Amino acid sequence: MSHEKIEELKDELKEKGYKLTPQRRAILNGIINSEGEHLTAEELYDLVKADCPEIGLATVYRTVQLLEELGVICRLDLDDGISRYELSQGDDNHNHHHLICTKCNKVIEVQGDLLEEIEKVIEEKYKFKIENHSLKFYGFCDECNESK
Repeated sequence: MSHEKIEELKDELKEKGYKLTPQRRAILNGIINSEGEHLTAEELYDLVKADCPEIGLATVYRTVQLLEELGVICRLDLDDGISRYELSQGDDNHNHHHLICTKCNKVIEVQGDLLEEIEKVIEEKYKFKIENHSLKFYGFCDECNESK
């Protein structure tokens, strides 16, 4: 993520009336620096407390909830009861797609929205205005497939 985008996110928090406390800054930096890793709140806490030892897990949970409400991050639910978080896609309000290894739980992002044509067909056929979609593929990543 570019330095300009990081500053935009920080300015957006300030504009909406939220102070960018050192704890919030550390959490936001942790999410930004871990882009593509889909961290849980607990993993984010472990990552952030190295630089911000006084931070509490409750602060991480509250900040993650705030960032999600503001649209800075979005929650990724892999149907295992654990919430993971990733940076929102900015102006593109559609989620991207994920490949989930059922053996090692690796999550791989599929770049690009491959469902645009299908969405058009559905919207025309069913007169249904699609706002968003979520698509997950379950299987084996390259490493796990080779070890089978």
